[in-house]
Amino acid sequence: MSFAPPSVPLSSPFDWIDDEARRRAAAGLVRALRPRSPQAGPLDLASNDYLGLTRHPEVTAAAAAAAHRWGAGATGSRLVTGTTALHTELERELADFCGFEAALVLSSGYAANLAALTALTGRGSLIVSDAGNHASIVDGCRLSRAETSVVPHADPDAFAKALQAHEGRALAVTDSVFSVDGDAAPLSALAEVCRAA
Repeated sequence: MSFAPPSVPLSSPFDWIDDEARRRAAAGLVRALRPRSPQAGPLDLASNDYLGLTRHPEVTAAAAAAAHRWGAGATGSRLVTGTTALHTELERELADFCGFEAALVLSSGYAANLAALTALTGRGSLIVSDAGNHASIVDGCRLSRAETSVVPHADPDAFAKALQAHEGRALAVTDSVFSVDGDAAPLSALAEVCRAA
C-alpha cells in the first residue's frame, strides 16, 4: 500500500510523515510546547482556570487527600471501576446545588461536549452548529452520526432557517463565550429561535 501518489518515489512507506512535517513547517503551522512554571504569574489569559481554583489552598489540600486515599488514577472507565464514592457525592451535591434531579461529572469540557452531542442526537437528527464553535463541539458533531449544518457565527436567523428546514429531532449548539474571539453568543435570541422551531 502506498502512502503517496505513485509518481513520488518512496524509500520508506513512512516518508510521507516527514514530507507532511516539512509542509507544516513551511506553512508556519508548527507549534512548540511552552511549559509553565509552578509559580505562574497573577495574570493568565490563556488557561481554562477561569475561577483561579487550581491553586486555591482548600482545593489543593482536598486533591492531595483524595489522591492519598483513592490513588492517582481512575483505574478504569466510570462504568467498570472508575467511579468512586467521591464521584457520586460530587454529582449529588451538584444536582442539589443546581436544583436538578441528577448531575454527571466528566473529566473535561471536551469529554462533556462529546458525551452530550452523541447522547442527544444520532442518525436522522440534525445538529445546527455555530461556525465559531470550539473543536470539541465540532468533534462531537462528527461522532454523533447526525447531519450537521454549520451556520454563520452568532447568527440567530441562520439557526432558525436551518432548524425550520429539518423535520424530526434537531439540536442547536453554540459556545456561550467563544474561546478564540472572546465574544458571547446571542443566547436569548437563540433560545427564542429554538422555542419557535
